[in-house]
Amino acid sequence: MRIKLDENLPSSLAAELTKLGHDADTVVQEGLGGATDAEVLHAAIANDRFLVTQDLDFSDVGKFQPGRHPGILIIRLREPGSQALSDRIRLVFGGENVESWSGCFVVATEKKVRVRRPTDQSRNASSQVQLKIIRHPGTAQLP
Repeated sequence: MRIKLDENLPSSLAAELTKLGHDADTVVQEGLGGATDAEVLHAAIANDRFLVTQDLDFSDVGKFQPGRHPGILIIRLREPGSQALSDRIRLVFGGENVESWSGCFVVATEKKVRVRRPTDQSRNASSQVQLKIIRHPGTAQLP
């Protein structure tokens, strides 16, 4: 998968994702540090890269509808320290079929991943939503 990491994520993740078989670059590597959200998204679309970010400005699913971009993953952690972010992203990209997320709007928390897929016109234009629980090491079991 071709991935673009936003500047609010540790840049060291690009090398870790590359080790997992992905083609990862960062907003900073591309010279877009301090760029607007629109510029970052435009660069991701132009380069067909799945955007990974913590920026909640990208959380408006109406504005960033699945299928209108290569894919967006928003990481939402209660305590988003550098190590926690790295651990969570490694777990998600190492244990999930992320290749199936092309064009999707995805939100990952400590305990789960929500995937909103592009609208399927053959099903009354309703979005298909899949919820999947991914256990993060050290978190309590869910009931």
